[in-house]
Amino acid sequence: MSLFNTVRNTIVPVHKEGYPFVAAFFVASLILGWIFKPLFWIGMIFTLWCAYFFRDPERVTPQDDDLVISPADGRVSAIQMVTPPAELDLGSEPMLRISVFMNVFNCHVNRAPMRGRIASINYRSGSFVNAELDKASEDNERNGLVIETRHGQIGVVQIAGLVARRILCWVNPNEPVDAGERFGLIRFGSRLDVFLPAGAAPRVALGQTAIAGETVIAEFASAKGPVISRRS
Repeated sequence: MSLFNTVRNTIVPVHKEGYPFVAAFFVASLILGWIFKPLFWIGMIFTLWCAYFFRDPERVTPQDDDLVISPADGRVSAIQMVTPPAELDLGSEPMLRISVFMNVFNCHVNRAPMRGRIASINYRSGSFVNAELDKASEDNERNGLVIETRHGQIGVVQIAGLVARRILCWVNPNEPVDAGERFGLIRFGSRLDVFLPAGAAPRVALGQTAIAGETVIAEFASAKGPVISRRS
């Protein structure tokens, strides 16, 4: 393999949504460096971090309609039965909710957890409390998708965090979506909630690190029951 191919395969591409931010950080670095040279290098550190934040690596997604794939990179922060947000129109019965919290160092490109059809998209404005808090599901700015799958309707909610100020969603109602397909992005720290109907069993543990488009977080049509995990 040539040196060029080695470098190309090692460097993770930056999503186009990040181009204006990376450019702004770079220009700011030049201006600061003109005022005081050491500030240029400090600015370049932030420029590299910004490019790292908006990275968009390729992922290898399991092709199985019984599997639910993590929609986000981050830490599994909640696995519980809760009533889904009213705007999703998924009923008043509790559903299995699996939450993945993204800090400012995680990749923030969001991916569809299952194959299906986008039944609806509902945006709600709100506050910006810490996305790790349970009340963030009700209080924070959020964007909810309902996906029609072979196992029924599931909910996927993008929740803005303490620093996040913009939720991006690139899909539209009635569009088909594949498991692992990119559907949105949240800028600078946030959370993804997945609401699953009866028949789904968790396949992750609290505190586990999830990888968007690759980590199996739940499974349908399985008699194995919840997975028991331990720290080591």
